[in-house]
Amino acid sequence: MIDQPDSLYLSVVIPAYNEALRLRPTLEKIVAYLRARDFTAEIVVVDDGSSDGTGDLAREVLDGQAPYRVLRNEPNRGKALSVKRGLLEGHGQVVLFSDADLSTPIEEADKLLAEMRNGADVAIASRQLPGSNLTVHQPWYREIGGRAFGKLNQLVLLPGIPDSQCGFKAFTREAAHAILAHQKLTGWAFDAELLYIARRLGLKIAQVPVTWINDPNSKVKMLTDGMKMVRDLLRVKRLHRDLRSDG
Repeated sequence: MIDQPDSLYLSVVIPAYNEALRLRPTLEKIVAYLRARDFTAEIVVVDDGSSDGTGDLAREVLDGQAPYRVLRNEPNRGKALSVKRGLLEGHGQVVLFSDADLSTPIEEADKLLAEMRNGADVAIASRQLPGSNLTVHQPWYREIGGRAFGKLNQLVLLPGIPDSQCGFKAFTREAAHAILAHQKLTGWAFDAELLYIARRLGLKIAQVPVTWINDPNSKVKMLTDGMKMVRDLLRVKRLHRDLRSDG
């Protein structure tokens, strides 16, 4: 819960691995969004061992435009650990992570922040709720695979949460640190693990329908990564079966 909603400090975390070709417009849009808002903010780019100058490009775009930091992983550690580092090192009262392709437009952060001002500890974007707007769809096989994973995820881990995988989530700083103290996975199912831990800790999760624009350059490989994600759902339940809220 945000204790002082009128003096919000937001950290926007962008995990980035070899994103030099598409990171500039993403950062420019985030800068424009933040300039139009009346809260304090910083941008945290986690350069995950990139070899294409991603970190240098981020500095070039952001220098003098917004408070920012570029964190460098060496070597590459993967998205899960990059998100974790960014959330833990964000200075904001609220820490929000977004995919580097900005498939969920940054303006949708307003909806997540509204939920947090109303008492949520975690607010997540959802492509599956009534009111969501998928302006550019994924290929049919990805949509079918995503929905199948969502149904299995609800059955195994997260009943009532149809979309745990949208890469646009916000946490109070306290909630992020509490959750990440227990987080263990390094694969693509880490989103589901974060939410499962949040529930086990008794944190309030808000789901928000959002506009979403598919990026055809997704780095998720449906066949190999999809099987690993299913396996990891079972691991999450086993890893955290004894976790309980102290309250």
